[in-house]
Amino acid sequence: MWRLRRAAVACEVCQSLVKHSSGMKGSLPLQKLHLVSRSIYHLHHPALKLQRPQLRTSFQQFSSLTNLPLCKLKLSPIKYGYQPRRYFWPARLAARLLKLRYLILGSAVGGGYTAKKTFDQWKDMIPDLSDYKWIVPDIVWEIDEYIDFEKITKALPNSEDLAKLVPDFDKIIESLSLLKDVFTTGSPGETAFRATDHGSESDKHYRKGLLGELILLQQQIQEHEEEARRATGQYNTSYVQQKRKVSDKEKIDQLQEELLHTQLKYQRILERLEKENKELRKLVLQKDDKGIHHRKLKKSLIDMYSEVLDVLSDYDASYNTQDHLPRVVVVGDQSAGKTSVLEMIAQARIFPRGSGEMMTRSPVKVTLSEGPHHVALFKDSSREFDLTKEEDLAALRHEIELRMRKNVKEGCTVSPETISLNVKGPGLQRMVLVDLPGVISTVTSGMAPDTKETIFSISKAYMQNPNAIILCIQDGSVDAERSIVTDLVSQMDPHGRRTIFVLTKVDLAEKNVTSPSRIQQIIEGKLFPMKALGYFAVVTGKGNSSESIEAIREYEEEFFQNSKLLKTSMLKAHQVTTRNLSLAVSDCFWKMVRESVEQQADSFKATRFNLETEWKNNYPRLRELDRNELFEKAKNEILDEVISLSQVTPKHWEEILQQSLWERVSTHVIENIYLPAAQTMNSGTFNTTVDIKLKQWTDKQLPNKAVEVAWETLQEEFSRFMTEPKGKEHDDIFDKLKEAVKEESIKRHKWNDFAEDSLRVIQHNALEDRSISDKQQWDAAIYFMEEALQARLQDTENAIENMIGPDWKKRWLYWKNRTQEQCVHNETKNELEKMLKCNEEHPAYLASDEITTVRKNLESRGVAVDPGLIKDTWHQVYRRHFLKTALNHCNLCRRGFYYYQRHFVDSELECNDVVLFWRIQRMLAITANTLRQQLTNTEVRRLEKNVKEVLEDFAEDSEKKVKLLTGKRVQLAEDLKKVREIQEKLDAFIEALHQEK
Repeated sequence: MWRLRRAAVACEVCQSLVKHSSGMKGSLPLQKLHLVSRSIYHLHHPALKLQRPQLRTSFQQFSSLTNLPLCKLKLSPIKYGYQPRRYFWPARLAARLLKLRYLILGSAVGGGYTAKKTFDQWKDMIPDLSDYKWIVPDIVWEIDEYIDFEKITKALPNSEDLAKLVPDFDKIIESLSLLKDVFTTGSPGETAFRATDHGSESDKHYRKGLLGELILLQQQIQEHEEEARRATGQYNTSYVQQKRKVSDKEKIDQLQEELLHTQLKYQRILERLEKENKELRKLVLQKDDKGIHHRKLKKSLIDMYSEVLDVLSDYDASYNTQDHLPRVVVVGDQSAGKTSVLEMIAQARIFPRGSGEMMTRSPVKVTLSEGPHHVALFKDSSREFDLTKEEDLAALRHEIELRMRKNVKEGCTVSPETISLNVKGPGLQRMVLVDLPGVISTVTSGMAPDTKETIFSISKAYMQNPNAIILCIQDGSVDAERSIVTDLVSQMDPHGRRTIFVLTKVDLAEKNVTSPSRIQQIIEGKLFPMKALGYFAVVTGKGNSSESIEAIREYEEEFFQNSKLLKTSMLKAHQVTTRNLSLAVSDCFWKMVRESVEQQADSFKATRFNLETEWKNNYPRLRELDRNELFEKAKNEILDEVISLSQVTPKHWEEILQQSLWERVSTHVIENIYLPAAQTMNSGTFNTTVDIKLKQWTDKQLPNKAVEVAWETLQEEFSRFMTEPKGKEHDDIFDKLKEAVKEESIKRHKWNDFAEDSLRVIQHNALEDRSISDKQQWDAAIYFMEEALQARLQDTENAIENMIGPDWKKRWLYWKNRTQEQCVHNETKNELEKMLKCNEEHPAYLASDEITTVRKNLESRGVAVDPGLIKDTWHQVYRRHFLKTALNHCNLCRRGFYYYQRHFVDSELECNDVVLFWRIQRMLAITANTLRQQLTNTEVRRLEKNVKEVLEDFAEDSEKKVKLLTGKRVQLAEDLKKVREIQEKLDAFIEALHQEK
C-alpha cells in the first residue's frame, strides 16, 4: 500500500511538470528517461544498471521551504556514457508537497459535510432564546450609554500593527515558485535549471537529457495515479459497506452521546454568559450605589410585587375579595428536601436545619431579586445579613428560628403567620416563593394533637389560590408509595396546569433503585395520580449540612454528566439541575403574573368603590382615619391632658392635698393622740403625752401616709382629666384606650424614695412649733378643732343609733321597730347615761364593780346582759359625752387667746387641746405645700414620661391597638385604607410591567 501511495505522488509530480512544459509534446518510455530521473523512485527497474558519477560541486541542503535560498543553482556538467546512480531530493520533496492536495481536498469535502450536518443538529437542539430575553437586564441593551466604544476602538492596535504579526505569505509563495521553476521548462531551448555561468557545451547536452527523463517520469506517475484512484475507490466502497454494517443501536448510542456532550457544552456556555452578565450587572449596580449615576433607581418589579403581597397578607379578606395573586408555593413531605431546593435557588444556606426534626414551623415568604450584593433582610427590620459571610448566615438562621418560635402560640407546633424575607444578589431569578411546613403522616411526641390537620389547612390555604404555582417536592430516595403530598396536590390541581414536580436526591435514588426505569416513571408522573406542568430531577448535596452552594452545584453537574439516566435518555437535559429548575419556575411565575394581575386589580377597584360608598352613607362628616391614625389622634389628646396637670393652681393642689391627708390621719389623731392625752389630770401631762405620740407618729407613719395621699391625689386628678367629657368634641372611641393608658402609667409610676426622708424632717419641725402668733390663727385652730369634733360626734351618734335602733319618732313615722338585741342595747345605754349624769367627770373606763352594778340593775328589770355588751355600749356613750364636753370647752376657748399669750397664768381656763389642733393644722398645711411642690416640679413630669413610654409601647403592639380601638368605623376605615394601598401598588406594578414588556 505504501508503495502505491509513493508511486501516486511521484506520478503527480511528473504530471505537473508536463503540464508546465510548453516546449515538448508527446510521451517517452521509461528507458529513454535520463538516468537521474530513473533514480528518483524507480531504483529497481531492470533496465537501469547505471551508476551516478561523482559531482564536481555539492548541493547545499536545507531543513524547510522557508529557508530555501533565493540564489540560482549551479550544476556540474555530466559526461555521456557511464552515468552513476544518484538521488534527486528536490523532486522527492515536490512529490510529497503535491500529495497534500488530495489529502486537503478530501478532508475539506468530508469535513464540510460533517460540519454542516453537526451544525444543523446543534441548531435544532438549541432552544429559542428569544423567550429568555428578559433574563438579560436592561442595562446590557443600554451598555453603549455607559461604555465609550470609540475610546476602546482607539485603544486597540490598528491593521498595520496586526499585519506585522501575520506571516509573510509573499515570501512563502516566492519560495514555492522557485521550487516550481526547478521542475518547469520555459521557452524552447531553455532548461529547468539555470546555471550562474554559461558552462561548457557538455552541460547543455546534460540538461536536455534530464528534461527528457523528467517527461517520462511524469507519464509513469500518471499511470500509478490511475491505479491509486482505483484502489482508493475500492477502499472507500469497502469502508462504506463496513460502516453500514454498524448496528442501529450503536448509531443511536453515538448520537445520544454527541447530543449529551453538545447540551453540556451549551450549558457551560450559558453558565459562562450568565456569570459574565452577573458580574456586569453587579458592577453597574455598585456604581449606582456609590452615586456615580445621579439618578434615582426605580424599584424592581419583584420588589413592587412583594410589597403588594405583604399588604395582602395583613388584609382581612372581607367583602368577598380574595388574594389570587401568583406566588410559588413549595410543598412536600417532611425531610423531602424543600428547604434545600429553596436554598439552591436562593444560592445561600439561609434556613435552619435539623436531622429529621421539624424545622419549618411557619410559612416563610422569600422574595428573590437582583442586587449588587448577596444580602438578606426581613420586612420589618433594617439589618442586612451578608450571605457571603458564615457569621451572618448563622445569625440569619438563628433569627428565622426565633421568629418561627415566636409565631407559634402556646400549645401549638406550627403557626399560619408568615415570615417575610427578602434575598438580593447578582444573578438571582426574580420570583416569590413560600416555604410551607412539611406534610406529616403521624403526630409524634412533643407535637400538638392537631399538628397534622393544621399543616394540611395551611397548605390548602396557599394551594387553593387558582394562580399559585405549586412546587411539589418528592424525595427520590424513598418509595413513591409513601408520599402524602402528591395526593394533596392532585386534589388542589387535578389537571396539573400549575404544578411543577421536583424529584430530589436523585443520586441516592439511582444508587438504591434496582430498576432505573422506575425513576423514569416517577419523573413522567406515571406512579402518581397527580399531573404536572413539568418534571425535574435535582441533587441537593451529599447530606452534609456544611457543604457550600457552589460545591453542591458542582457535585450536581458532575453527577448528571456521568449519570445513566441522561445517557439512556430516561431524563432530558433540560429536566435536570436546580439551575434549569430555577429558570423554568421563574418563567412560569412571571407568565402567571402577567395573565392574572390585571384581573386582580379590577376586583380591588370594585371593592374600593363599595367601601367608599358605605363610608359616605354612614359617616359623612368624619374623616377616614384608620387604626394607626386614630391612635395618633388619641395619643395627642392624652398628652395634652397630661400637660394640663401642670396648669392646676397651687391653691387647688394644697387644698385637695390637705383635705385628703386629714381624712387619712384624722382617726389616728383623735383616737390615738387626742383622746388618750385628754384623759390626763393636768396640762403638763397632756403636753408630754401629746409630744411623745406625735414623735412616734412622725417617725413611723406620717411621711408614708403623706406620700400615699399625694400619689392618690395625682391619680385622681389625672383620671379626672382623662375621663371628663369634652363636650361635642368628645369621641367615645378613645375611652378604652385612655383607661388602659391611665392604668398602665399609674402601675409603672413610682414615687421618689427620697421624698419621705425630707418630708419627715419638715413634718417633725412643724409639729414642734407651739407658738400661735395672732388671734386669726387661734380662731382658725378652734374652727378646725370644732369641725373635727363635730365630725367625730356625728359618727358616734350614728353608731349609737345603729346600736339601739330607731327612736320613737322614726318608729311612729316610718313604721320601724327595734330588734331584741337593740332593745338590750337601749336599756344598757339608758342605765349608763344615768351613771354619767351622777359623775360627769367619770374616767373613760368602767370599773369592775360598776359593770356588776349595771348588770344587776338591768337584770332587775328583766334584761339579761353580759359584761362585753356593757363595755361596748359604754365606749360609745362615754365617747359622745366626751365629745360634747370638748365642744363646750371649744366655745369657752374662743376667748382664751389672751390667756394663751400669758401662758394661762392666773387663769382656770386651759386650752392645750386648741394648741394641739393648731399644731396638726399647721403640719397639714406645710406638708400639703411640700407635696404640691414635689408634684408640680417632679412627679407630673415623671408621669408624663411614663405616659409617653406607655403610648410608644402600645403603638408597637398591633394586637393592643386592635383590642383597644374597636368598632365598625375603625374596621371600615382600616379596610378602605388597605384596599387603596393594594390598588395603588397594583397599578404601579402593572405600569412598570407594561414598560418592561
